[in-house]
Amino acid sequence: MIKKNKEILMENLRCIPDFPKKGINFRDVTTLYKNAECFQIILNELYEIYKDKGITKIVGIESRGFIMGSALAGKLGCGLVMARKPGKLPATVIKEQFSKEYGVDTIEMHLDSLDQNDVVLIHDDLLATGGTAKAAYNLVQHFNPKKVYMNFIIEITDEGLHGRDLFKDIDLTTLMTI
Repeated sequence: MIKKNKEILMENLRCIPDFPKKGINFRDVTTLYKNAECFQIILNELYEIYKDKGITKIVGIESRGFIMGSALAGKLGCGLVMARKPGKLPATVIKEQFSKEYGVDTIEMHLDSLDQNDVVLIHDDLLATGGTAKAAYNLVQHFNPKKVYMNFIIEITDEGLHGRDLFKDIDLTTLMTI
């Protein structure tokens, strides 16, 4: 990423201490999304990384992964698949339970979301402990796709978090590391 672009994103990223519980420093990407310049920087940076990878589907993780995942899918000309919280998808689903820094959760995908011919990009706003992303990755692996990439706008490492360690053999990119 161009140093100037990273500086613009960092200047516009809001940090909310003690949310959703005491001790968590929440990185709020909504301040990046509401700023047109930041939104374009993120979209253009992601496009440059993935434009030649043959991506056929982007799996956006609920809910902030849907935002940039949708924009990038439109720009790449590929499909978007939603990895959602329980009870949000109407057709037959597969599910994966996971632990995250402040509780236990479940994520689901439609059973007909992907197939072995897909080249998949799993996208979310933030990589911290990696629990949500690992659950999404496990769901995607159920379909045995040709290739899987992962991307996050922000990777947090400054609080002893090592989510990346869960994905040693995966092509994983982030735009910012904190």
